[in-house]
Amino acid sequence: ELEYNNFQDESNHIFFIRQYTVFISVADVEVVREGHQSEVLLSVAEEFPADLCFTLVFRGRRGNLDLVAESPSEAQAWIRGVSKLIQNAESMDDKERVDQWIWDWFQKADKNKDGRMNFKEVRTLLKMMNVDMNEEYALHLFTLADKSKSGCLENEEFVQFYKILTERKDMWRVFQDYSRDGQTLTLAELKDFLRQEQQEGERSWEHAQELIDRYEPSETGKDHCGAMSIDGFQMYLVSPEGAIMDPQQLTLSQDMSRPLSHYFICSSHNTYLMEDQLRGQSSQEAYIQALKRGCRCVEVDCWDGPNGEPVVYHGHTFTSKILFRDVITTLGEYAFKASEFPVILSLENHCSVEQQRVMAQLLDTILGDMLLREPLDGLVHQELPSPHDLKGKILLKAKKIGGLEENETLTDEATDEISDEAEPETSEFRSLTQACNFLSPQKSKFSRELSDLVVYCKSVHFHSFEYSRLHSKCYEMSSFSESKARKLAKDTGTEFVHHNSRQLSRVYPSGMRTDSSNYNPQELWNVGCQIVALNVQTAGLEMDLNDGLFRQNGCCGYVLKPDFMRNDDSFDPERPQDWDGYTSLQLSIQVISGQQLPKVNQKEGSIVDPLVRVEIYGVSQDQAKQETSYIDNNGFNPLWNETLNFIIHVPELALVRFVVEDYDKASRNDFMGQFTVPFTCIQPGYRHIHLLSKDGTAIPLSTLFVNVKISEVTTEV
Repeated sequence: ELEYNNFQDESNHIFFIRQYTVFISVADVEVVREGHQSEVLLSVAEEFPADLCFTLVFRGRRGNLDLVAESPSEAQAWIRGVSKLIQNAESMDDKERVDQWIWDWFQKADKNKDGRMNFKEVRTLLKMMNVDMNEEYALHLFTLADKSKSGCLENEEFVQFYKILTERKDMWRVFQDYSRDGQTLTLAELKDFLRQEQQEGERSWEHAQELIDRYEPSETGKDHCGAMSIDGFQMYLVSPEGAIMDPQQLTLSQDMSRPLSHYFICSSHNTYLMEDQLRGQSSQEAYIQALKRGCRCVEVDCWDGPNGEPVVYHGHTFTSKILFRDVITTLGEYAFKASEFPVILSLENHCSVEQQRVMAQLLDTILGDMLLREPLDGLVHQELPSPHDLKGKILLKAKKIGGLEENETLTDEATDEISDEAEPETSEFRSLTQACNFLSPQKSKFSRELSDLVVYCKSVHFHSFEYSRLHSKCYEMSSFSESKARKLAKDTGTEFVHHNSRQLSRVYPSGMRTDSSNYNPQELWNVGCQIVALNVQTAGLEMDLNDGLFRQNGCCGYVLKPDFMRNDDSFDPERPQDWDGYTSLQLSIQVISGQQLPKVNQKEGSIVDPLVRVEIYGVSQDQAKQETSYIDNNGFNPLWNETLNFIIHVPELALVRFVVEDYDKASRNDFMGQFTVPFTCIQPGYRHIHLLSKDGTAIPLSTLFVNVKISEVTTEV
């Protein structure tokens, strides 16, 4: 609970902790930053000292909240207090999270704040919780929980009511299939479940004992020759071990010693933007958010600024400007907080030679030893170094005078097109850029000082795959507009795969995407493009796929490409069946039930009609979607029990996206939640899918319960 009053200067808002009240969930706050650590607070630094200022940073794409206290001691009290609350929230176990969730609902429904809930309040609560329950049945449950016969539920009675309400009959049926006495699973019975349903094979016996020790709440069950009750069984299945994504894949588990060209690299386009590309705000916060979510390639558009200081913004538009100096300072501070592996700084250079020299000096002095200035061992090899070799290093991607091998004296300046992205595509694009006062591609000089800082990411124009095969160096890389890259992928997919096994390729969104929308990255991953740059500030399907791919391998921003994309195999994503290693798999997903799905319409009495759609993204033959029927008026515990079947031709490239929507027969369905997982990271068996919001943050206790089966295809369907 925060009290504040409003102070406004032009477009910015700062809040004093004083007057009004607003409620903020601690679970939504990621961290507290002390001092002037936002553009807003920096802009008023002379008026408000740093020791009075702090910023609450929220999860997802929600804007931060800048606060000013009346004294340094008050600021420190807030900083320490909120930080402690965040720490407590993050350290809660599953049971504590459920207890907190129940208490939150009790508080919301207890309208008169007397610590008791009458039946009318309970009926209101059910609506709030997405349950449209028959009144007679609701009264029956209420009466069962009202042990005191007072006509009201107090704290413990409400907990009992919640337990009755959330009894998992779907999970009970699975439990009964393996429990001989219907009360517990013996060690042997649990082992059979793990072997037959969860497909754990030989490790099932050892794992069964581990699960009992970890999740069985009853000491009697643990001591009684090892047994698991329904409560322990449920705790296991809703834990990370029972999730659809293999928890081992959430850790750093891949070989990081291969050349950079052998990895998909999490990448951001126009990283400085918080919103659209015509009028959006440029912000250091955008870099912080991109780096925190695992981006290992960020973009900086540099232009001449006043007083000899380069600025960053989307040139010839109404986007705001920030100093290049501040961007590099932010990069130096946050580059390796989420991942220790190298960051590629993609420089779109529009500056004069004089300000390029300033940029080189700033890069050198601010980044220090983090900036890679020369080949690792002083030698130029036939392959790029690995992410492991480049840990903790920032690589500059830009134009370069000459190459790494050349020792002759070179000129201090060279002339070339100023930007990799200065590529008009259509007459509509030209009309748009003229209307927005964009410049056409033009020749400009770039400085030797900046050139010398480019080592393994020299920007070159793409001529042809044959030319690259005969003449290009491993440290040379090309940028492609999305339309050009898609055409090359469709017409010459095999050659594109070969090219990307040796050299880095960067793909960027069309200039027509002035709203900062995104293209589907899957088509470019299918041909091995490493740096598929997206507008990470824009939520939606494309970012779901990106987050899904890079969720594996410890979210480090690097994912090892399949072996057929790293060697000389003739893999064509348009005809995968021609590849020697081709094996297709059948994916069968029984969508059983949902639990505590979020409301999309907050109007009183509004209840969702949920359906589940499973979407497959991969090579063109794998693109598929199927969905369940919708369930009327039940977002709390809907039951589907419907099975969806898919054939997966290239499992190594496939992503599986689960989407929950609120059905509407008169208009477009409303999005409720999603989760995207690489096919190779799926755990078979009975699994829970923990849903994420549109901006990728967790929705507490909101899950799907599914049964996943994966088998080889013996006969093509």
